[in-house]
Amino acid sequence: MKSHLRRFLVIFATSTLVLVAALAAFVLWGPIPVSDKRVMLDFMLGRGIAPPTEATVAARLAAPAGMRVQVYSADVPLARVMLFTPQGDLIVSRTRAGVVSLLERDRNGDGVADGHRVLFEDLDGPHGLALHDGWLYVAERAAIRRVRFDSAAGTPSGSFERILEGLTTDGFHQTKTIGLGPDGWLYLAQGSSCNVCVEKDPRRATMMRLRPDGTGAEIYATGLRNSVGFDWAPWDGALYATDNGRDLLGDGFPPDELNRIEQGRFYGWPYVNGFGVADPDLGGRYAGDPAPTHPVHGFRPHNAPLGIHFVRSAKLPAGYERAALVALHGSWNRSTPDGYKVVALRWLDDGTIRESEFLSGFLNEDGIIGRPAFVTEGPDGAIYVSDDYAGVVYRVSAAP
Repeated sequence: MKSHLRRFLVIFATSTLVLVAALAAFVLWGPIPVSDKRVMLDFMLGRGIAPPTEATVAARLAAPAGMRVQVYSADVPLARVMLFTPQGDLIVSRTRAGVVSLLERDRNGDGVADGHRVLFEDLDGPHGLALHDGWLYVAERAAIRRVRFDSAAGTPSGSFERILEGLTTDGFHQTKTIGLGPDGWLYLAQGSSCNVCVEKDPRRATMMRLRPDGTGAEIYATGLRNSVGFDWAPWDGALYATDNGRDLLGDGFPPDELNRIEQGRFYGWPYVNGFGVADPDLGGRYAGDPAPTHPVHGFRPHNAPLGIHFVRSAKLPAGYERAALVALHGSWNRSTPDGYKVVALRWLDDGTIRESEFLSGFLNEDGIIGRPAFVTEGPDGAIYVSDDYAGVVYRVSAAP
């Protein structure tokens, strides 16, 4: 029996090494353009880099005039989605680590979290987070679960209960993002299983919604290749979601997207890219109804927009009253790196959207020091940005 187990372990270890070697070879010498081979290899292996020093942050990262950037915490490797409790603690999902952490509120006002605690570990790719009616919701790869949570103490109690299960996890884009809408429904975004294909599971590449107890689950909108981030505009309650365009069509196409999500709408993927361009692989096959809905804003191709957060009460300079902040995770399938920053989108009086840099410097001629993933706003009026590559949460606040 021991010999069989030993043999199995040897075969498993050998297979793993062969797979890792094949992935490394593909990234380093394969035919597909890769923006930064080190970043891509680190991503494929699920590893990050050391957090930047205080001197590096000061020298590299730039925020709007009158704002300063601090490391709020460097204790959150692979940090992704962030959620503030009403008391000011910050819950962080560390998706590829299988962990959900809590950063204790900054009681002494130095701009740094007072501590770090692991709330849950050994989870299945935890990503989306939500708080509602005394429950903490966690979206894993195959299910949404909830557990009783005492926000005042920052502690869970009891056991997780599944409110939605059986979500598929094959292929690409396995994370699940959730958010509680102003209508009281829980919204769920899940990406496609592929670059471009017709999905077997109709729930993939969609926005869904369900009641907080898990009942009434329904597909809300379709044709969304990978809408990792979404939020509601505070001035009219409209739902907006970022979307990552497909790969392997060159540096300049297709644009990544911001879509205004409305019930029953179809947003193009996999048949249509960007602002109505038929896909070269599947574009001729679509003859359905409704017609594809075009984005309201196009990002530069391959910038990988992830988290979006509409500014509500943050202490920002004038001009951010009708604005959203979007984390651009950065390119992989591009001949030169692009993105790797947080941008501001401003809704102008004529209905157009203007994009500008908000937090930049993660990418320059000296290399890449981080990949912004999600953005949120603290009860202190500061903006918080997670970086899943350097394992950092940054705080952007008014300079003293």
